[in-house]
Amino acid sequence: MANRYPIDPVEITQALIRRPSVTPNDAGALGVLEDALRPMGFVCHRLPFSAPGTPDVDNLYARFGTGGANLCFAGHTDVVPVGDETAWTHPPFGAEIHDGVLYGRGAVDMKTGIGCFVAAVSRFLAEAGGDFTGSLSFLVTGDEEGPAINGTIKVLDWMRRNGETMDACIVGEPTNTDTLGECIKIGRRGSMNGFITQRGVQGHVAYPHHADNPIPKLVRLVNALIGEPLDNGTDHFQPSNLEITSIDTGNSAVNVIPNAARAQFNVRFNDLHTPASLQALIRERLKDAGDNYDLAFQVSGEAFLTPPGRLSEVMAAAVRTVTGREPELSTSGGTSDARFIKDHCPVAEFGLMNAYAHKVDERARVDDIRALADIYHEMIRGFFA
Repeated sequence: MANRYPIDPVEITQALIRRPSVTPNDAGALGVLEDALRPMGFVCHRLPFSAPGTPDVDNLYARFGTGGANLCFAGHTDVVPVGDETAWTHPPFGAEIHDGVLYGRGAVDMKTGIGCFVAAVSRFLAEAGGDFTGSLSFLVTGDEEGPAINGTIKVLDWMRRNGETMDACIVGEPTNTDTLGECIKIGRRGSMNGFITQRGVQGHVAYPHHADNPIPKLVRLVNALIGEPLDNGTDHFQPSNLEITSIDTGNSAVNVIPNAARAQFNVRFNDLHTPASLQALIRERLKDAGDNYDLAFQVSGEAFLTPPGRLSEVMAAAVRTVTGREPELSTSGGTSDARFIKDHCPVAEFGLMNAYAHKVDERARVDDIRALADIYHEMIRGFFA
């Protein structure tokens, strides 16, 4: 197929996939972007960050223009491990195309999104010539699939210190289930993990009066957690959901009452809750269900919503123009780095289909890649219209 863009979205995606940037290694992926963006006039800032106990991570902030509104594209070049490489039909970092399908780790999540936005920007700037007076930028991290400590959140801090502001941000995570154009994410549920340790007294199962079995007590605590719904949802969010993910004693003996039992759970919560209010609700539910237990929490993201408005209207119009579909404005799915960006500007997400994300033989149809680049181009045109 002929190259329809100053930068071809398939070719640059292939170049990115061929860099084995498994978290936290960059492997030259950000260099591919710099080599594409600098000739267009982008000023590129490589931003390495570190923190005790975490791997160093390289990031990139690149901007074209110094005035007008700044439309930012955010994404990540890091990918998850390939797993058993022998299970792949095609090399995971080969970026091979077979029967109109591009194979490789990152083909969905989310080197394709980045490549398509680079192609869309190059096309937009070529059309605009010297008449464009706004700003376009890229915020690309290598730490989205990892602990997310030395990535987007620190780039945002650097931007604030250096006077870099965004007026809107599009995140290129895969948002669709079956067909390109189904869904735009305008928010995400929060995510919080909980850990309960119920203490007891170890002993022989034949002499339970000399022991204190923690397992029945832990079961009562778990039942208190799941006995009633957390809420009924909102106009834009489904009901919050608490899932028990593990119950364990570490006990390998059949004739020993353990001295402790542990459970862990995850809550995906909507914007009716903050982490603090949700923790208070959980503590209240457990208060009358037992004692002599420890409870700890780990928050990985807060719920947020970008109310339907100009950004989502521009994005939806672009999807309609290219695909003819009316996208749903959704808040489903897991977390993304949009949870950090939402504190700085309106943010919404749109990308490819997510069915093959993180899987063996991760892949995307070439026609969908080109259509995604068309959609991003229309989004840029609509935003600056």
